[in-house]
Amino acid sequence: MTSYKELGLVNTREMFAKAIAGGYAIPAFNFNTLEQMQAIVQAAVETKSPVIMQVSKGARNYANGTILRYMAQGAVEYAKELGCKNPQIVLHLDHGDTFELCKDCIDNGFSSVMIDGSSLPYEENIALTKKVVEYAHQFDVTVEAELGVLAGVEDEVASEVSHYTKPEEVVDFSTRSGCDSLAISIGTSHGAYKFTPEQCTRDPKTGRLVPPPLAFDILHEIEKRLPGFPIVLHGSSSVPQEEVDTINAHGGKLPDAVGIPEEQLREASKSAVCKINIDSDSRLAMTAAIRKHFDEKPGDFDPRQYLKPARENMKKMYIHKIVEVLGSNNKL
Repeated sequence: MTSYKELGLVNTREMFAKAIAGGYAIPAFNFNTLEQMQAIVQAAVETKSPVIMQVSKGARNYANGTILRYMAQGAVEYAKELGCKNPQIVLHLDHGDTFELCKDCIDNGFSSVMIDGSSLPYEENIALTKKVVEYAHQFDVTVEAELGVLAGVEDEVASEVSHYTKPEEVVDFSTRSGCDSLAISIGTSHGAYKFTPEQCTRDPKTGRLVPPPLAFDILHEIEKRLPGFPIVLHGSSSVPQEEVDTINAHGGKLPDAVGIPEEQLREASKSAVCKINIDSDSRLAMTAAIRKHFDEKPGDFDPRQYLKPARENMKKMYIHKIVEVLGSNNKL
């Protein structure tokens, strides 16, 4: 058993309370590689922001759970080395799908876990979430649950259609399950193709897709029913068109990739939404820089030559999200 406190990590309880009171959201950035971790830490330190470093089931399978755990510990020490005396870094399991996976993460130093029973019948979702909560709270680990289903594909998470969260269920669910935060479905979606062209309109000037608006009426109704309770938005990458354009200009094929408009995420950040998940934007920033580098310097083969600009591009994106979208800068 490895406690996250031994690794210098924190859970989300105090972090979320401050975010709700302050009208901002905590960035939750997924990572699989050293370069992503470095960029996240650099951005968080430079902006003086708390941060959640997320690991999906797929990331653990790809990079190895033990390595990722020590990368998180290294992230804390790296932040201190960069001048942050008291970094606030969470290591979070994103979309845990079984009790056994959540338990393994808790036993191996995670400070927060998500149990995603959203595809299960309502009562089974409550029972599974409660089981994870009872285990996690023994070790002061916080638990995120999900009610409602997001469309899209990302790692092992996939659904063709979304089902909005029912506000009338949130009080019963959160009370009976004991979860510390609740991921809801109000129109966000996983992956770089969050909406089909049929769901969007097209800007007559640019020809770009304009996605449908988020269901803020559902969010506000949930806020009324659960005042002060931490709410989470998954699938909240904006899919920056400049990164998509760069990828396509250098050999990529991402037609009609579209994400969540940043102005809507900015609005959500000022509500009870205190954690916003961003994964695809990091992938796009990394891929855009690498494709551009290979196109312009085809003779390079040292990974450091193309991973360094990829890291810088991700860092730039993370800083933008923290400062311009979520408002979590200068909160340490």
